[in-house]
Amino acid sequence: MIDQEIAQLESVYQTIVDFLVRYSFQLFGAIIIVLLGLWFAGKVAKWLFSTLEHKGLDITLANFIANVVKVLLISITVIIALGKLGISITPFVAALGAISLGAGLAIQGTLSNYGAGLAIILTRPFVLKNTITVKGYTGIVEEINLATTVLINEDNERVTIPNRHIVGEILKNTEQNSLVEGEVAVAYGSNPEQVIGLIETTLASIEEVQQSPATKVGIDAFADSGINISYRFWVPTPVFHQTKFAANLAVFNALQQAEIQIPFPQREVRMLSDE
Repeated sequence: MIDQEIAQLESVYQTIVDFLVRYSFQLFGAIIIVLLGLWFAGKVAKWLFSTLEHKGLDITLANFIANVVKVLLISITVIIALGKLGISITPFVAALGAISLGAGLAIQGTLSNYGAGLAIILTRPFVLKNTITVKGYTGIVEEINLATTVLINEDNERVTIPNRHIVGEILKNTEQNSLVEGEVAVAYGSNPEQVIGLIETTLASIEEVQQSPATKVGIDAFADSGINISYRFWVPTPVFHQTKFAANLAVFNALQQAEIQIPFPQREVRMLSDE
């Protein structure tokens, strides 16, 4: 029994020795190729990242491109090393293709997010600190990642939107500001030009109201009970509701002080006698 085990060990030992004698130079060469390839891929990736960053390319995209180039160079190095050992890579390529297909089908949603993220970074429909509205959500762009975009609204809520829900959708970008719209009705006996001038002066006195684009005030409609005066102005997005409420209160107080009547719906009821 012991003799059989010794014989098996000798057989394994001899097989290893024969392999090293026959393939030692090829194995040594393959190891050198892999080490040099890893070193070269790392250097090229760092150089490419620094170059792209120096050219002003978005840091996320620059990092992604550098990593893709590094992986490609390492893959080429491994293929060369396997060829040096005399190993056919055809079965590996076929297996890799099958695995890639299965993985692609399993994570196609994630991959579409990454593709959409690249499209956003390249086309730049918005940049950091822009105010955008997409899918009914409005906020300031806080982060642009390859998979997601993060918005911050006035209530300091973080809204994370997958990038595939941004690309191809209707997107509104108002840069740093947001539009405020308001309306007030005045009696038909009022002077519309006086009212418009009063509202313009009132809005101009509010610090947060932006001078560019200019405030717009005018007659919006002739309603049953009065003349509807609309006003539109821009404010920084973080103080949207705060400024809107302050502006509406200021307009109301200005109209009250100027004794301009704000009408309300009225109904006249007449009693008819039998006579």
